[in-house]
This record gives sequence, C-alpha cells and structure tokens, in this order.
Amino acid sequence: QVQLVESGGGLVQPGESLRLSCAASGSFSRIGTMGWYRQAPGKQRELVSTINGDGFKTYADSVKGRFTISRDNAKNTVYLQMNSLKPDDTAVYHCNANVQNWSGSQTIWWGQGTQVTVSL
Repeated sequence: QVQLVESGGGLVQPGESLRLSCAASGSFSRIGTMGWYRQAPGKQRELVSTINGDGFKTYADSVKGRFTISRDNAKNTVYLQMNSLKPDDTAVYHCNANVQNWSGSQTIWWGQGTQVTVSL
C-alpha cells in the first residue's frame, strides 16, 4: 500500500505564493513520474505539471512561468512552487505518482488533495 499526502494549501491573495508538498510513503521499489493536477468547482480535473524520474518537467500553458515543479527522491516528495497566483488557480490540488512495487508492477496512486483558494 502506498500513501500520498499533500500539504501546503491555503487562502492567499492574488499575486502571492504557495508551495505545495506531496510525500509518498509505503513499501515500493521506485517512483517514476510524479504530477500535480487540479480540479475547480464545476470543472474537470486538469493536469498542472509533471516531473519524471530524470527530472524532465512539463507544465500546463496556464501555469508556465509561474509554477515550478521539483522533487526530492531521497524524501519521495514532489513540490509545486506557485507564484503570482490568480483567482483562476483556485482549486483542489492533487498529486499522483507512478509507483513500482517489488514485483515490478506499476500503479498510479493519488493523494486526497489540498485546497488552494486565491481571493481578495
């Protein structure tokens, strides 16, 4: 069993910053690509950013230049630094991870999410 626990969400004003963290725990041999998704009320979940095991990163166009994804493999943790936040960034942010178990099988695991609210 694998657990992903997000933290760092909150209420901020437009233009401010937040840093999200997502730590993986459990029994596994390795973690591949990790990512952040978000879901705003009444909207579908959308991809925000991913980072693979080699450090290759992708970003949604809406966050390029404002958000930065990173990971600490020693801590099995992925981060999302969010700068210049806008009201449109308001959503529940979920992390996920492609986790390989000791038999070689890979499974996508999801965290429960952390709320980010950007408002005056």
